[in-house]
Amino acid sequence: MEYVVEEENMDRIRMELDRMGIPFHDMGDICILQDKDGIVVARVQGDARSCVLKCFQNGAHRREISNYRVLQSLNIPTIAVVAETDSALLLEDLDDSPVYRLGTASDLADPVVARRLAGWYRQLHQRGYSYVARHGSGMYDEADFFTQEHIAEVKEKTGTQADAVWKLLEERFDAIREMLGRTRRTLTYNDFYYTNLAVARDRSAALMFDYNLLGKGYAYSDVRNVLSSLAPQSRDAFLAAYGAVDPLEMAVDDVVSPVVTLCMACRRTQFPDWAEGLIDEMHTALADKIRRLTDGALKQTT
Repeated sequence: MEYVVEEENMDRIRMELDRMGIPFHDMGDICILQDKDGIVVARVQGDARSCVLKCFQNGAHRREISNYRVLQSLNIPTIAVVAETDSALLLEDLDDSPVYRLGTASDLADPVVARRLAGWYRQLHQRGYSYVARHGSGMYDEADFFTQEHIAEVKEKTGTQADAVWKLLEERFDAIREMLGRTRRTLTYNDFYYTNLAVARDRSAALMFDYNLLGKGYAYSDVRNVLSSLAPQSRDAFLAAYGAVDPLEMAVDDVVSPVVTLCMACRRTQFPDWAEGLIDEMHTALADKIRRLTDGALKQTT
């Protein structure tokens, strides 16, 4: 079976390279790096350079191809796109790049890298507002998971139907949803982790790659994603370089983010270990967060 899959993947790689105008026989070693969820990633070695080929079987995943074009049209730095088809990307290989290298866990504790990364996110968000205003209809938005239907699914799958926090959330859902609707939408990366980080070899720049989850949202959701992974000294450096964040976004995110994350975790085949802590939050801190967010808003309506 593994042999058959390998042959199918090689046929797909051969076809995509041919469609890009790159003869398969001109390539040297081809190493399949990943075959997961309908995405095949391979390192292809030519005479002059090494590249990474991403082949997308799933139509939804192919949005990454157009997402590269969107960022490039906004002059937001990305790793180099060597060639593309409607179902594949040929990208520079960061292991072979003279400019960038792959991020490492140690970069999360480097204030210099944090400042460079903040600059990239600031560009993404500042230039993304006008783009989303013109083209945002139908874009992926994690806030779309914040619905009563999705919350009911979480209660059932986690066996927490009796928890008092859900009743509180239901009573105040409309007020929270109204405040969520008032947050300004921009382009958001949505998938921070150091394995998706590219850092200039002289540390003069840093950027994120792998744009499958790029979509629209409120900017602070990205900021919170990054800060949750950085070491304390790097968090301070990131915030100083990024600039002020919207207090409404921070307050709304405090409630919406754990609920949305649980919704997404419950949609996985196996409930992930990293989401277990959110179950504990349902029992403890979330109720207080809901009250802090909504008490003032509810008083204004009475």
